[in-house]
Amino acid sequence: MTSENKNGSGRHTVRVGVFIPTDCQVLDAASVDIMGTMSHEYFELVSEIVPKAVIDIAPLVKIHYIGSVKAGEPIKLTSNQTILATHHFSDPEVAPGKLDIVHVPGPDPFRSFPAGGLAWLREQANTPGVDILSVCTGIYLCGEAGILKGRRACGPRGMQDVIKTKGFGEKELLGHKYRWIQDGNLWSSGGITNGNDLVAAYCRASKHFPDPIVEIVCEMTDVGDRPQEYAKEMKWPGMIAQIVRAAGSK
Repeated sequence: MTSENKNGSGRHTVRVGVFIPTDCQVLDAASVDIMGTMSHEYFELVSEIVPKAVIDIAPLVKIHYIGSVKAGEPIKLTSNQTILATHHFSDPEVAPGKLDIVHVPGPDPFRSFPAGGLAWLREQANTPGVDILSVCTGIYLCGEAGILKGRRACGPRGMQDVIKTKGFGEKELLGHKYRWIQDGNLWSSGGITNGNDLVAAYCRASKHFPDPIVEIVCEMTDVGDRPQEYAKEMKWPGMIAQIVRAAGSK
């Protein structure tokens, strides 16, 4: 929501919702910090080393952590971490039309997702001006919400065949080839830290973040310089096969 003019008297505000209705991978969720680091709030924290001219062009970035629990209750992440929800998905402050970006970090893809949360995500995707950023197995949430239908998407590189069996109705899965891809207002990435590549690419294309701020932050956080297309084949499936064979020979 651009409630304040990007180039006018007010400072542009970017409203981001991180949607975690069940649980998620820490590294998936962490990619939202790239947008947080592009914020006026962040640059003010480092004002001793950043010129005022840079701080002045950075937008406000308001990040909400949205779950199926009440505000203030914990949301489980991997590595024995939790974060506190700032909102339940039904709260009016995060209703469709109140956010600019919905960031969807990857959950356990074999869990059930709350129907109300899926409906909320679908409504967000259908709201003009809202972009959906799906990281890793976030594609399962997007698929269950019906927003993959007729679209190209990524998802984890090693799970392409499994995703195809889900019947999400996607036009084409390209996660075997690309780290991330855009189709309309849906941006989807491959596994885990490919979310960093996705967020960097999104910010470069987005109207919300001035180009100089994007490039400064991408260099500061050391993201956004990997090619969109994978340059090498996966090795871990072969490693797993070796372990299985070795275990079977004992």
